[in-house]
Amino acid sequence: MRLIMEMLSYPFLVRAFVGGILVSLCAALLGVSLVLKRYSMIGDGLSHVSFGALSVAMAVGWAPLPVSILVVVLAAFFLLRITENSKVKSDGAIAMISAVSLAAGIVATSLTTGMTTDVSSYMFGSILAMTPADVKLSAGLSAVVLGLFLFCYNKIFAVTFDENFARATGVNVSLYNILTAVLTAVTIVLGMRMMGAMLISSLTIFPALTSMRLFKSFKGVVLSSGLVAVACFCVGMAGSYRFSTPAGASVVLVNMGAFGIFWLAAKIREVWYGRKK
Repeated sequence: MRLIMEMLSYPFLVRAFVGGILVSLCAALLGVSLVLKRYSMIGDGLSHVSFGALSVAMAVGWAPLPVSILVVVLAAFFLLRITENSKVKSDGAIAMISAVSLAAGIVATSLTTGMTTDVSSYMFGSILAMTPADVKLSAGLSAVVLGLFLFCYNKIFAVTFDENFARATGVNVSLYNILTAVLTAVTIVLGMRMMGAMLISSLTIFPALTSMRLFKSFKGVVLSSGLVAVACFCVGMAGSYRFSTPAGASVVLVNMGAFGIFWLAAKIREVWYGRKK
C-alpha cells in the first residue's frame, strides 16, 4: 500500500495508471471476441499498421495520433473485407498487412530523422511519457469503446459464437464484425503509447486466454478478463516502478504469471472434481 501511495504522488504515474487501466480494460473485453473468432493476432497486425502510419506521419510533419487512428481503422475494415470476400485466410491477410506496414514505417523513418525517441516510444512503449492530452484522448475514446461494447453486447455475443444463426435471426453480421474491428483498431492505437507495437497484442490475448482456463460462459470470461487485465496492469506498473524495468514488458510478464496461476487452478479443480466422482 505504501508503494502504491508513493507512486500516486507523482502526476506522470497517475496519468500512466489512468490511461493504462482504461486501455487494458477495452483491450481485454474486445479480446474475448477476437480470441473466440480466431482473430487473436489482429492486434499484432494492426499495431504494425499503426507504427507504419505514425512513422510516415512524423516524416511528413503531420499529427501522428489522429493519422494513425484513421489509417488503422481503415486497415481493420479492409482486413475484414479481404478475409470475408476472398480466398485469403485471416492469418495470411494479417501477416501480409503487418509486414508491409512495418516495412513502410521503417523505410519512412530511415529516410528522414532515423529512429528518434518519439518513434522508439511507439515501437517499444513509453507509458510514463503520456501527456495530459494523451490521457484525455484515451479517456474519451475508451469511454466510447466501452459504451459501444456494452450497448451492443448481445449482438456481439451472437456474432461471436454463430454467425449463421445470428444472420438468420436478422442480425447484421457484417456491421457488428466491422464494429468490433474498428473498436479494436482504436484500442490498439491508444495502447501503442503504453505497450509499443511489439507488445500491444498481449493486452487483447492474455486476459481472455487466462479467464478461459476457469470460466466457460461468455459473460464470465468477459467479466474475468476485465478484472484480470486491470489487476495485471496495476501489478506490472508497481513492479516496473519497484525494480526499474520497462512498464510494457513488466505488464506482459505479470499477465503470463496470471495465466500460469489460472491454468494451475483449473488443473486442481479438474483433479478435485475427478476424485469426487
